[in-house]
Amino acid sequence: MTVTATDLDYAEYLERYRLALGDGDVGGFHKHQGRLIKKLDRAEFGERFAEYMEMAGHYLDGVERGDTVNDLVVRMIRDLAAQLILTAPV
Repeated sequence: MTVTATDLDYAEYLERYRLALGDGDVGGFHKHQGRLIKKLDRAEFGERFAEYMEMAGHYLDGVERGDTVNDLVVRMIRDLAAQLILTAPV
């Protein structure tokens, strides 16, 4: 199941970005959680949001089943969460 970002999701992202990193131009970069984060435009946000929701969903399903989680998956989820100015579930 693919999740599609709504305009509200993007507006919430912009507010999180503003609170965490201040106002900046779309396409500009700031340091956040030890990573260089680009302020995403609507299309980029939609792509990253869908990828994050899918990966986080798979991760949480796997944890519920008791699966072993690869460290690479954890790093990818954390990286996407940082890009979206979210707290990673791992």
